[in-house]
Amino acid sequence: MNGFLNVYKPTGRTSSDLVVFVRKRLPRGTSVGHGGTLDPEASGVLPVCVGSATRLFDYIIDKQKTYVARLKLGVVTDTQDATGQVVETNPVNVGPEAVKAALPHFIGDIEQVPPMYSALKRDGQRLYKLARKGETIELEPRKCRVDDIEYLGTEDENVHLLKIDCGKGVYIRTLCHDIGRALGCGGHMATLERTAAGIFKIEDALPPEAIDALAREGRLETALLPLDAPLQHLPAVRVSEKFRHAVINGNPLKARWLDSPAPQAEAVRVYLGEAFAGIGQPQADGSVKFKAMLYQG
Repeated sequence: MNGFLNVYKPTGRTSSDLVVFVRKRLPRGTSVGHGGTLDPEASGVLPVCVGSATRLFDYIIDKQKTYVARLKLGVVTDTQDATGQVVETNPVNVGPEAVKAALPHFIGDIEQVPPMYSALKRDGQRLYKLARKGETIELEPRKCRVDDIEYLGTEDENVHLLKIDCGKGVYIRTLCHDIGRALGCGGHMATLERTAAGIFKIEDALPPEAIDALAREGRLETALLPLDAPLQHLPAVRVSEKFRHAVINGNPLKARWLDSPAPQAEAVRVYLGEAFAGIGQPQADGSVKFKAMLYQG
């Protein structure tokens, strides 16, 4: 089995839990990994790589992601989300219009100070482990990009619903924390749901119980997306069937073998005829060198 599984991760389970869950329902020895961690208390889309798809992780991890977060104003926690200890409470004197007015300041190229409760490492140790010991480290701001923040409305008193479009490296809980600070009352991320990760959409995501049912019926493979499905952002090159031997051996593909000149790009999709064969890297001489040969024919 090779392909991508669009999994819906419920709250209370780690991304690694879901990888183990899927692996147990696949043939023994099948490689499985996930394409972008969600915190245990977050829910939503979790792309799971199956078989050869695990070799494509680097080509899907940077894709656009969409989140829906609940911003709770007036309460600051040490983890910047609802799982942490309350370290500050403040009166809230702002409403929806003030929240809306603050959002444009957090759209575009911004800087964030990573939270101490994160998986980043300092001197070989995870920050969250140091934080649990009561240690605090001065962290430098990191550049990241938020493409859009849409105000979706308010649900309860001082709780505001935000839709965030961003790429890799954005901490949504830090974004909520910083918006609260800018509003003068502080705040934290009350809940988080990832609604999209590249081509993987929440309306198509399978919850664990649906995956289990498909596995019991012997039909889990039917839920797998093709290896090239999330790679359409990469340009493509094609070689004809007469060069099958070179492709199978992972040999560099000479410029004259290609249907059209290889584009200038860091990576391209390679096809043998109409069959996806892997990921290649164009060379200065017009040839294409395989970075991952995945032909299954």
